[in-house]
Amino acid sequence: MRPVSTDQSTQLFTVKPGSTVKQIAGDLQTNHLIRSAWAMDLYVHSKELGEKLQAGTYAFSPSEGTAQIITKLTKGKVSTRLITILPGRRVDQIRADLINEGFTPSAVDKALDTSQYNDLPVLTYKPATVNTLEGLLWPDSFQKDSSTDPALIIRESLSETATQMTADTQAALAAQGLSPYQGLILASIVEQEVSKAGDRTQAAQVFLARIKAGMPLGSDVTANYGAIAAGHKPSLTYDSPYNTLLHTGLPPSPISTISTSSLQAVAHPASTNWLYFVAGDDGTTYFSTNLQDHQALAQKYCHKLCSATN
Repeated sequence: MRPVSTDQSTQLFTVKPGSTVKQIAGDLQTNHLIRSAWAMDLYVHSKELGEKLQAGTYAFSPSEGTAQIITKLTKGKVSTRLITILPGRRVDQIRADLINEGFTPSAVDKALDTSQYNDLPVLTYKPATVNTLEGLLWPDSFQKDSSTDPALIIRESLSETATQMTADTQAALAAQGLSPYQGLILASIVEQEVSKAGDRTQAAQVFLARIKAGMPLGSDVTANYGAIAAGHKPSLTYDSPYNTLLHTGLPPSPISTISTSSLQAVAHPASTNWLYFVAGDDGTTYFSTNLQDHQALAQKYCHKLCSATN
């Protein structure tokens, strides 16, 4: 019953559903995590713990005694790790992230199929013509073990978006003339365009003012998204419904996940009268009311970033 050694390094050990005590003990001994399968089997039966051993993936060390390992097995202290969906990520990037975390491509593709989430309120936000979860996933960290279905993570993320879209937030978006889905679209643009949370309310005001004036949003990030979605390199000149340099109004769908600051910036924009902004190389966003000032600010503060987008 004593520890196998003083080695404190851990290794993952999976107990499959339906495994017997004898099978679990034998596998533990084979993996050099306990000294004696016979001793463990006898101990479990003497304590009447056989029905309490729980399936799952555990992190065990050779320095743990058999009794300590059994305690973990009976309490279901499975080994989990966090899977994080970040703000500003496209669905195709989230797909790649999940595959890199160990999920199979087929499981991830199935998890990103919109049809299995029709019972969730957040799916009612999007038009029936939109067949993507783009912008509907809320960035957060989710627990994963070896048996986790990626669809569970996607479902939790979608549910969190509905939680964030409170009645007050929806009312504030409606006051700006936006539906919840349009709010997510504009928030995703603000998320991509502006790095500092403190500048986002002013950027949201610029976009809302442009919509009301019938002006193009003029967003480079939407143009690039349209090109990427069509399988091309980022391009400001590629003509797609997402290119707000060429077309007025909002693009058909969000372009990425968002953050709370971007959503609230759209719901509660600044009381300013800007019509232009440029993101400077220093991370600061510079705002102006006319094209002449905008061009001067771009020339002064935006060299690397502006050359990269043209």
